[in-house]
Amino acid sequence: MGDFGTWIARLQDHHERKTGMYLFPGTLNIQLEHEYDLPENCIRLEAEAYGGTVCVTIVRCTIFGRRAVILRTDKNETGEGRHSRAVVEIATDICLREHYDLQDGDVVSIEIVQ
Repeated sequence: MGDFGTWIARLQDHHERKTGMYLFPGTLNIQLEHEYDLPENCIRLEAEAYGGTVCVTIVRCTIFGRRAVILRTDKNETGEGRHSRAVVEIATDICLREHYDLQDGDVVSIEIVQ
């Protein structure tokens, strides 16, 4: 389990309150052709809300027709994190990689939900 997976598991109640969804403790990292700009009026999980140090922006989306969210830390948004702004981390209720037998380099489609 990667860093985000660990934090999803630890903060499941906070994520569920913010998104209305149970999130599988792991993300599917997707490399985009261009940097992704976060839309306005996103959901925020502020560090103070859970006694932590990392703030996360949450964007509702769908992948394979499933409800999902993009999770991006403030550090990744400013280019100081472990992922560039051309990477989005997708979380949903299942392990996408296993459920859809995804391999590195597979092409997937994500739709942002307004």
